[in-house]
Amino acid sequence: MRIHKEGLATIIITIIVVAIINAITHFCFGEYAIVLWLGYLVSAFLLIIILQFFRNPYRTAELNDSNILSPCDGKVVVIEEVEEPEYFKDKRIQVSIFMSPLNVHINRFPIGGKVKYAKYHAGLYLVAWHPKSSTDNERTTIVVEHSNGASVLFRQIAGALARRIVYYCKEGDPATQGNEMGFIKFGSRVDLFLPLHAKIQVKLGDVVKSPQSVIAKF
Repeated sequence: MRIHKEGLATIIITIIVVAIINAITHFCFGEYAIVLWLGYLVSAFLLIIILQFFRNPYRTAELNDSNILSPCDGKVVVIEEVEEPEYFKDKRIQVSIFMSPLNVHINRFPIGGKVKYAKYHAGLYLVAWHPKSSTDNERTTIVVEHSNGASVLFRQIAGALARRIVYYCKEGDPATQGNEMGFIKFGSRVDLFLPLHAKIQVKLGDVVKSPQSVIAKF
């Protein structure tokens, strides 16, 4: 199992904490076998949870200029026509994907093209499914312009547990469909804002994987 680079510091800290807990348990409660085993089990569980959260599985995708791929793993929780107020300032189709702590939290470019806009916003840490999380939470907004002239906006949104959003692109950079563009630590959400002519390929409740699931087609 590969581990994502964003998890290395967290994993090292977790190992140190686990070692301290086990040392205290051993020296203070060594004569109580049940306490020792309980401490070992809790430590192993904590380490496994952290390792699986930062896992970086091998993924392949059939890249296609007509497809808009899922930028993340998770469940589709919103599909609706909305007014996008930050960049487009017009009507778009919003598709929101909720990422639980059990999902892979790598974010990828849904289309190829050129990064036209990249901005970080500090904010709150409302639960990711809160209606105002898209505008009030810590977040980034990335816009990629496709070679066909259409643009797709996707927004990384922090949740109640997420305290760090990472993105690897800046305005003017080339965007390669399916390549990594960022990471969100712990529970979170990604919103896509698509052109009105996009043909949606998913429905509410669908579980999607990045970069294998097709969200929409141009």
